[in-house]
Amino acid sequence: MKIAVVTGANRGIGFEVCRQLARERFTVILTARDAAKGKRATEKLHEENFSVEFHQLDVTDESGIRLLSHFIEEKFGKLDVLVNNAAIIGSRKSVSDADMSEITEVMQTNYFGPLRVTQALIPLLKKSDDARVINVSTGMGVWSDLNGTYAGYRLSKVGLNSLTAMFANDLLHSKIKVNSVCPGWVRTDMGGENAQRSVEQGADTITWLATQKNIPTGKFFRNRKEISFF
Repeated sequence: MKIAVVTGANRGIGFEVCRQLARERFTVILTARDAAKGKRATEKLHEENFSVEFHQLDVTDESGIRLLSHFIEEKFGKLDVLVNNAAIIGSRKSVSDADMSEITEVMQTNYFGPLRVTQALIPLLKKSDDARVINVSTGMGVWSDLNGTYAGYRLSKVGLNSLTAMFANDLLHSKIKVNSVCPGWVRTDMGGENAQRSVEQGADTITWLATQKNIPTGKFFRNRKEISFF
């Protein structure tokens, strides 16, 4: 039995990743900051007869992350896949006039959140024979596409991509593969109704990285193909 954790999974891409992984016969731990919303999302997947459990998680809360780690260890003894999906976008403000309080808030969720969660769950990932960490990033975090807008969001995703490379190198001699994914512009609450891609398309490469054999580590993917961090 393979175990996966998906953060920020009560809606959008995270929710669809839970569905797709459950379809691949994973036992999925759906996490969300809002317990009521997370439980409703889990119930929807139960109606489709998928093996999904809910666990409340705010990725900025270190005590909550420790509780998640203890829960996984006691119930499953290991973890096979971690999808760091939880994120907030913040405003369109440019780096020249963005509020530091907003940048800090976005960085706490989008950058420090995955850092905290990954660090806490590495011991459980090391108990897997073929573990994966998948960081949900964006083309807005690619160096060649950087501009001043959405300052907090872009900074957080540049940081997340760097974190991917650092963890991949640090864990190079383990059985843990660490990669980033750009899901594209997806029709979600964050992406908006004019986005070009469905949630199914947005989740596809994440699921592929979780299930494909012989994947590399320390890379960035879109549409199941490697792209440049730069």
